[in-house]
Amino acid sequence: MASLFLTLAVITTGLYAGFMLTFLVAIMPGLAALPDEGFTAAMRRFNEKVPGPAFLALFLGVIAFPAVAAFTEYGEDGGPLVAAALACAVVSHLVTIAGNIPLNQALAGSEGGDDSAARTAFEARWNALHRFRTALSLAAFVLLAAADL
Repeated sequence: MASLFLTLAVITTGLYAGFMLTFLVAIMPGLAALPDEGFTAAMRRFNEKVPGPAFLALFLGVIAFPAVAAFTEYGEDGGPLVAAALACAVVSHLVTIAGNIPLNQALAGSEGGDDSAARTAFEARWNALHRFRTALSLAAFVLLAAADL
C-alpha cells in the first residue's frame, strides 16, 4: 500500500511541478511581452480558471499523497526523502496561499482601474514568489522520485 501512495505522490507532484515550470518558462515570459492592458487581462483570466477541479485535485494531492506515503514508509529507506518532499510541498503551498493568491486577488480587484499601476504592484512580486514555489515543487518531485527508486 505504501508503494501505491508513493507512486501517486510522484505522479501528482510531477504534474504539479510541470504546471508550475510551464508558467515559469513559457507563460509568464510570453505575457511579459504584452502591453499592460493585455498582461493584466490575461492574468485575471488565468486566475479565474486555474483553481478549477483538476488543479485543486493536484494541489491537494501534492500534500495528501506524500503525507500518507511518509506515514506508511516512516523509518524505511525512502522515509526521509518523502518527508523532505512533503516539507517542500507544504512550504510551496504556504507561499501560494500567503503570497500569490493575495496578489491575484488584488489584481482582480483592480480591474477597471490603472492597468500600469496594477501590473507594477503585481508582476515582479508574483514572479519572485512563483520562482520560489516552482523550485520547491521541483525539489519535492525529485525527492519523491528518488524515494521511489
